[in-house]
Amino acid sequence: MTETADPQADYWGDLDGVPIHFPVVVDDMNQLTLTYSVPLDAAQGLLPGDGFDVVETEPGKGMFVVSIVDYVTNPWGDYNEVNFGFIVSSRTDPEVSGAFVYRMPVNEEFTCKAGNQVMGLPKTVEDLTFDYVDGTVTVDLAMGGEATLKVTFPDEAPVMDASMTETLTFSYLGGGPTAIPLEIEIGGAMIDPDNITVELGGSAVADELRSLGLPDAQPDMALWGKGLRGTFQRPYSIG
Repeated sequence: MTETADPQADYWGDLDGVPIHFPVVVDDMNQLTLTYSVPLDAAQGLLPGDGFDVVETEPGKGMFVVSIVDYVTNPWGDYNEVNFGFIVSSRTDPEVSGAFVYRMPVNEEFTCKAGNQVMGLPKTVEDLTFDYVDGTVTVDLAMGGEATLKVTFPDEAPVMDASMTETLTFSYLGGGPTAIPLEIEIGGAMIDPDNITVELGGSAVADELRSLGLPDAQPDMALWGKGLRGTFQRPYSIG
């Protein structure tokens, strides 16, 4: 694997012989973003560490975000990824908020290692596939060899332009609370939740999702886009 970077980019170091530079620029990805209103206590119970609190979006509720990504062109590999996260605030500075991803299964080794060591992200290598057949997308995730999540949805065309959003993702890098600034496009196809099928398997992670109300709960929002872009900046400590 090779990484092409602007010579003025911020050099982190080499990983398995591959130079790592920031920003990490993703030129092409397909992404489904789902948001859910979930029980606040259950959400807080899934957060590791003590650096963040789930934001109470309405009485007794927090926001659960599921991002399902097919990275078509990415400096760290062309791979699949699912993000399970919550909108949180920092306990050090409650005015600082963003997404904390508490699980991030991927299907390739290098991006897992880079995510763990460079960004502190909880990536694990799992069995994760995208299938595009007859206008339908099916994403199938097994974790630890057990069926975990299957999502089926229509491959709809956008009804509006993709929107670029500036935000923060949080992690623990070297054991300390960490922020990762990013700019990411959100897809312009608004999918009717009635047209999305979510199925859960028998794994421990599937049980975590059940504690949040899935698969019966409908997403509050479902956005899909293809050919999207994103830029990830170097992480920094917020401890």
